[in-house]
Amino acid sequence: QVQLVESGGGLVQAGGPLRLSCAASGPTFSNYAMGWFRQASGKERESVAAISWSGITTDYADSKKGRFTISRDNAKNKVDMQMNSLKPEDKAVYYCAEETGGLLTRRPGPYDYWGQGTQVTVSS
Repeated sequence: QVQLVESGGGLVQAGGPLRLSCAASGPTFSNYAMGWFRQASGKERESVAAISWSGITTDYADSKKGRFTISRDNAKNKVDMQMNSLKPEDKAVYYCAEETGGLLTRRPGPYDYWGQGTQVTVSS
């Protein structure tokens, strides 16, 4: 049974940084790609970034490139996302997810396990 628990969300001023972390249970974490997604109130869930099982390959949504950085530590079973230069429009619930089919993708459909999410609010 895979469990994903996000942490690190909170209230931050526009232009500030925030680091999200996702702790994963299960012995096979290091075998699978991980992704971060977000969902703003009244909007559909959207991709933020994804990272391969090794951490070597990453993929970002265009609007996040240069501001967000996804990373993982397979020894600690966790994946992080450093978010810099936050904007009010980055306000959302952020979710991490695990993809067990061998894909590196930012599409939410292939992801099999999801965390409960952590709220990020950016004040202007």
